[in-house]
Amino acid sequence: MNNSIQIIPFANLALAFIPAFVVMGIFIKWSLGFGSALHAVSRMLVQLLLVGYCLAFIFDSNSAWIVIGVLSIMVFTSSWIALRTLKARRSVLYKYALCSILLGGGTTLLLVTQGVLNLKPWYLPRYFIPLAGMIFANAMNSVSLAAERFEAEIERAVPYEQARSIALKAALIPIINSLFAVGLVSLPGMMTGQILSGISPLIAVRYQIMVMCMIFGAAGISAAAFLLLAKEPLMQAAGEGGSR
Repeated sequence: MNNSIQIIPFANLALAFIPAFVVMGIFIKWSLGFGSALHAVSRMLVQLLLVGYCLAFIFDSNSAWIVIGVLSIMVFTSSWIALRTLKARRSVLYKYALCSILLGGGTTLLLVTQGVLNLKPWYLPRYFIPLAGMIFANAMNSVSLAAERFEAEIERAVPYEQARSIALKAALIPIINSLFAVGLVSLPGMMTGQILSGISPLIAVRYQIMVMCMIFGAAGISAAAFLLLAKEPLMQAAGEGGSR
């Protein structure tokens, strides 16, 4: 099997924007305004180009300190973003979100990179950073969904343990749906990318199994840890939010 991936010329890449412009045309026709959509597409383009150059530099540098720095940015940023849905006490809850994402995401990342993949060196950027991005992003989303749902349940005067169970279950709905759908409804990005690059589907499947297990584990552990660690501040935040 050919292991080389086809390089997309910029002229051909421009064709991919046609459906996006069609949607913007619909926005204009229906008087919805296309400013936000145009801004989103433009921002996506700039961000991905910048990320591409940054990752190329990081991969070429092969420095453990740079990798650690990138991971630190991921963790601290994701912990703050995870709390954006809360109405109150965001700064107080930040340390709990940070600890939860570090616990769920960090341990999962170490297990996958050092146990499953056995990276040499341990910080191999080409693997470590993309996997860390997937893990911390899913941990962040699960904490965010858990916090938002828990706050809503407490405002409805639901007892803590029941609200905690409802919040954890709600936080994991997207990932559990993905577990049900993978291979039947969708071929996830990592598996699709590997297949397009010429890797055998049988090998790509092994990587995707690893990815699905790691994001489910990281998300579940992070959300559960947050709901346990931040019990009192969450209930206080829900009380303050409900009184406004």
